[in-house]
Amino acid sequence: MAGLEPIDIPDLCSRIERPDHTFVNAAKQRQETLTKPSGALGKLEDLSAWLCSVQGQCPPRPLDRVRVVIFAGDHGIARTAQTSAYPPEVTAQMVMNFIAGGAAVNVLARQNNASVRIVDMSVDADYEALGMAVPDDVTRYKVRRSSGSIDREDALTYEQAQQAFAAGVAVANEEIDAGVDLLIPGDMGIGNTTPASTIIALYTNLDAASAVGRGTGIDDLTWMRKTAAVRDAMRRAKPIKADPMKLLAAVGGADIAAMTGFLMGASARKTPVLLDGIVSTAAGLLAQRLTYRSTEWWQAGHRSTEPAQQKALDQFPLVPIVDYELRLGEGTGALIALPVLRAAGNTLREMSTFTQAGVSNRGSAMEDSPDAAPIEL
Repeated sequence: MAGLEPIDIPDLCSRIERPDHTFVNAAKQRQETLTKPSGALGKLEDLSAWLCSVQGQCPPRPLDRVRVVIFAGDHGIARTAQTSAYPPEVTAQMVMNFIAGGAAVNVLARQNNASVRIVDMSVDADYEALGMAVPDDVTRYKVRRSSGSIDREDALTYEQAQQAFAAGVAVANEEIDAGVDLLIPGDMGIGNTTPASTIIALYTNLDAASAVGRGTGIDDLTWMRKTAAVRDAMRRAKPIKADPMKLLAAVGGADIAAMTGFLMGASARKTPVLLDGIVSTAAGLLAQRLTYRSTEWWQAGHRSTEPAQQKALDQFPLVPIVDYELRLGEGTGALIALPVLRAAGNTLREMSTFTQAGVSNRGSAMEDSPDAAPIEL
């Protein structure tokens, strides 16, 4: 674990400003001059205005440098309560698949001219003993191997939660210093929807049964075990839910703590984020509890099949860009939404205005025909 000092969270929060909404107005005014009926591009127009506000310019810059950062970690609850359809060993195996470029996120990233980084925060594996060659950059911020089983014990110590949060901020700073235009937080960890569902349920007043979905495609018996685990974790954590860092230590995990720091760090550096599924949304809820201003730097890439995710998005509030019934994680849903976000920026930037194209604007026919009859409403 790289030596990182704990983050001064009040100071970090104080550095998170709201995006410049004067550029929202500028975007809306420009939309009215483009060769189309007013509002004809629907939600693309809202997304283009958001891009202008977070970039501080109108029209917005192209999203040429997009980076997916996958925070990987194992969760003790998956082994002790068997809450997943897959064994915990899959997490480390998928890390290797990411490195080799063979996962869905790699395919979609290549298609979208984006890049992928993997950050192992708490994968329960000794790669060297397994004969796996993992770059040092992957494990540089690793806090521990797996987390505690949150139905009966804390996921992390408070100090480990602080370390993981600081690592997330550091990773955001590294990526922003390298010149990214947009960040996507991805996740990988067998069992990670259990702590994510727990966190969201606590903050949205959901009961466990309403919060828990099918995750990796679990059967009824596994769903019941998972629901019981979330219920017990909620009971443990309810007294401390007002303190996001204590909550992360109690029922989160190093990956979710790092992702929370990542979102906060990106907002502090005025860098837009495209959220993915339930895990990044749970991290977003924690960041929102630290400062509501952070949420204005994000968009929701997609609507997950996990019921808790929509409840969390309602808290921001954010409307998902796409809804394709995805439940993979990794950042895949956000990457599928990326072309839509790019289309929003590109149309605002590249379309001709009525004047440039020599096209008559709405109302020009009326202006040219003074004898035209008025329209009766």
